[in-house]
Amino acid sequence: MIHTYAGYENKVKTNLDKRVESMEMQDKIFRVLVPVEKEIETKNGQRRTILRKVFPGYVLVEMIMEDDSWFVVRNTPGVTGFVGPGSKPIHLSEQEVNHILKQMGMDGSKTKIPFVLKEQVRVISGPFSNFIGGIEEIHPERGKLKVTVSMFGRETPVELTFDQVEKL
Repeated sequence: MIHTYAGYENKVKTNLDKRVESMEMQDKIFRVLVPVEKEIETKNGQRRTILRKVFPGYVLVEMIMEDDSWFVVRNTPGVTGFVGPGSKPIHLSEQEVNHILKQMGMDGSKTKIPFVLKEQVRVISGPFSNFIGGIEEIHPERGKLKVTVSMFGRETPVELTFDQVEKL
């Protein structure tokens, strides 16, 4: 894991990818990742999917640690150093890397869901607009929720998409 200037993670990734190619280091530096996760955000009534950095200021590099590969990474513009005590970097365990990849959705898992069971939400579009209800089921693979709303004095389950509701 390398430390970068804040906000320069993608620039460092691009620079490092170019340096690896130009210096023919593909046999020692294999993969460069900026850890991000997808998140659904509501702004001004609009829902959109954004990529949020999991570790701002850090970039993951899969590499064989030798003097020449260390030199290429260390001298890439925007890199402030490796994570570890002194100048000697520490490597991440396979379990830590798998956890990060899972968080990024690179292991086949789905987008982070902004809702939790039993949470109260308001319906913002469709025939049940302005109704308030509780989330009973979440189906992330389909992007849908089952929300129980009170209609005519009875609790009625309604299936809605993520963008049809907002948190209270």
